[in-house]
Amino acid sequence: MLDRFLPSYGTNPATGALELLDRAAGGQWSRAPAFPSGAGGLVSTVDDYLAFGQMMLNKGKHGSVRILSRLAVEVMTTDQLTPTQQAGAEDFLGASRSWGLGMAIAIKRDDVAAVPGRYGWDGGLGTSWASDPKEELVGILMTQGAWTSPSGPQLWSDFWTSAYQAIDD
Repeated sequence: MLDRFLPSYGTNPATGALELLDRAAGGQWSRAPAFPSGAGGLVSTVDDYLAFGQMMLNKGKHGSVRILSRLAVEVMTTDQLTPTQQAGAEDFLGASRSWGLGMAIAIKRDDVAAVPGRYGWDGGLGTSWASDPKEELVGILMTQGAWTSPSGPQLWSDFWTSAYQAIDD
């Protein structure tokens, strides 16, 4: 699988130039970390990410196999923050999202893609995943570019806007 790794890039804050953050094979993601983190470092494929997103959308089932209980998925995808905690997390989550267990939860609509009940995660190294139970949608964006702000790059916004605008009822 290491032969499928791609390098990741970031923008130098001083110059604005695109720079290599991590080489592909042989880089930091190609080996187990010295201290595993539950908050970062996931290395995966689009297919595996899609299987996870679909399993969450199917209330814990992947095909006919139960991976998580329906109740576990419900608690994971339910807002767990108090209003005071939400107010303190706006720089990280934004004004329209809160926090379930391990993922962001859309709690109010403030654009076409902020659908209440949608849940997922945006990774600072260039990924975005969300499952939307109402629309029966799983969306995944994987790039090689690290974000430069908590709000995400324009590509992220364009991707989610396009995904929701493509829904044809």
